[in-house]
Amino acid sequence: MNIALMSHDRKKELMVQFCIAYCGILAKHSIFATNTTGRLVQEATGLPVTLFLSHMHGGSQQVGARIAYGEIDMVLFFTDPQSNDLDEDISYITRLCDQYSVPFATNVATAEMLIHGLERGDLDWRDIMYPRNRAFGS
Repeated sequence: MNIALMSHDRKKELMVQFCIAYCGILAKHSIFATNTTGRLVQEATGLPVTLFLSHMHGGSQQVGARIAYGEIDMVLFFTDPQSNDLDEDISYITRLCDQYSVPFATNVATAEMLIHGLERGDLDWRDIMYPRNRAFGS
């Protein structure tokens, strides 16, 4: 599965801690992330992470395009509810995940549910629905 990671500045450390905690599960999948988040996760976990541009340079649009092409199977976007900086990006990614039935978490509690479901095989239906896009990130 292809998993996209994104996070607001004040949630980057939480994303890193989450990835450390679930490194064993994440290691079985392809990880993609916006630049700063991805570099932090890569440094802390040693996981290979394909980096997109930073938020300021269009990273959210790159993730969005991959969602629209069926190349992302899950998005973990840890948001800061007290920040208005990225409201357009959250709305954009949310709409795309809803449109293309991509599991989406904006907080650690939901992300844990998705990661445990991933480990159990609850998302294997995506391989059946989108077999043509498995080459991306494999």
